[in-house]
Amino acid sequence: MKKVSFLILVLFFQFSFSQESEIQLTIGKFFNAFHQRDSIALKKVCSENLILHSISESEKGAKFSVEKAANFYKSIATIPLSMKFEEKILSYKVQIDGTMAHVWTPYEFYMNDKLSHSGVNSFQLYKENDGWKVVYILDTRRK
Repeated sequence: MKKVSFLILVLFFQFSFSQESEIQLTIGKFFNAFHQRDSIALKKVCSENLILHSISESEKGAKFSVEKAANFYKSIATIPLSMKFEEKILSYKVQIDGTMAHVWTPYEFYMNDKLSHSGVNSFQLYKENDGWKVVYILDTRRK
C-alpha cells in the first residue's frame, strides 16, 4: 500500500511540474514574440478575447488604464527597429487549478539598455486543446 501511495504521489508531482513547465513555456513564447515585435506569434499564445490592464504608479498616485488587444498588437508591430527594449522576467510563480492558471512575474523593463521601469505582471491563462492561452494581463509600472 505504501508503494502505491508513493507512486501516486510521484505521478502527481510529475504531472504538476509538466503543467507548470508548459505554462512557463507559453509565457516565454509571449515574451520572445514581444521582443521580436511579432504580433502574429503573440496572437498564437493569446486568447482572441485578450484583456489588458495596467497600473502606473508615480508620486502623483496610481493610474489604471485599459488597452484594447488590437492596439497592443499594433503597437508591438510598429516599434521602430532602432529602439532596443527588453523586459527581464525576474521570477515565475505559477498557480494551477485544472484548466486555469495564474502566473506572477516580477520584471524590469529596459529601453536602450537603461532601466525604464519595473513592476509585476499578473497573467491569467486557460488551457485549450492546443495548449495554454493568455486571457488576461494586469501589470504594474513604477519608475
